[in-house]
Amino acid sequence: MSAPMLEVRDLHVSYGGIAAVKGIGFEVAVGEMVCLIGANGAGKTTTLKALARLLPTQGAIHYGGHSILQRPVHALIGEGMTLVPEGRGVFARLTVAENLDMGAYCRGDRAEIATDLARVYALLPRLKERAGQLAGTLSGGEQQMLAIGRALMSRPKLLLLDEPSMGLAPIMVQKVFEVIQSVAAEGVTILLVEQNAKLALSVAARGYVMESGLITLSDLAPALLANPKVREAYLGE
Repeated sequence: MSAPMLEVRDLHVSYGGIAAVKGIGFEVAVGEMVCLIGANGAGKTTTLKALARLLPTQGAIHYGGHSILQRPVHALIGEGMTLVPEGRGVFARLTVAENLDMGAYCRGDRAEIATDLARVYALLPRLKERAGQLAGTLSGGEQQMLAIGRALMSRPKLLLLDEPSMGLAPIMVQKVFEVIQSVAAEGVTILLVEQNAKLALSVAARGYVMESGLITLSDLAPALLANPKVREAYLGE
């Protein structure tokens, strides 16, 4: 049996003296889409930031079978781990095309970058239409698509997605998740943090429920969708 793409054990993250993540463990297999659901303040975003090495942590994080606790952020991007942050984080004063180019900043293969840009534009035609437009003038949904497109320009093996539906109109949420499913279908491994539990569990293979810094439940996505506790706490039923 092959090693998982991502393996986390006994992960702790604190802000000052406050424990935000309290010794959690989980894994994501190669080519799998896994979701992490929970209420605001549960520790989901903190977990993703810890995985991307943006926060000091204790515990074990293995990516591709190797510990990454000593790896700098830029090295992880070059090795295929990319975070699409909560709030999109686009460069507002750069154009759409310039933002996408920034996604490939750690690459030197210009011909392949051009190929990937064409692929991103095919997957996200709205970005091609807006290529010369400043990113800060895009709608929220367009900015989310740009953030995903920029991440794809790094050729990710593992894509960390933080709340991609946040603040978007329902029709844009649908479009963004169609893109996420297309990316997953191409074989990219995805760890999805999403407050919209029903939506996340409808596209993921497995899920973990996080409460107050702890993982309290894990199962196949259909089983979590049918779980009475999940339905009551996160699906409004």
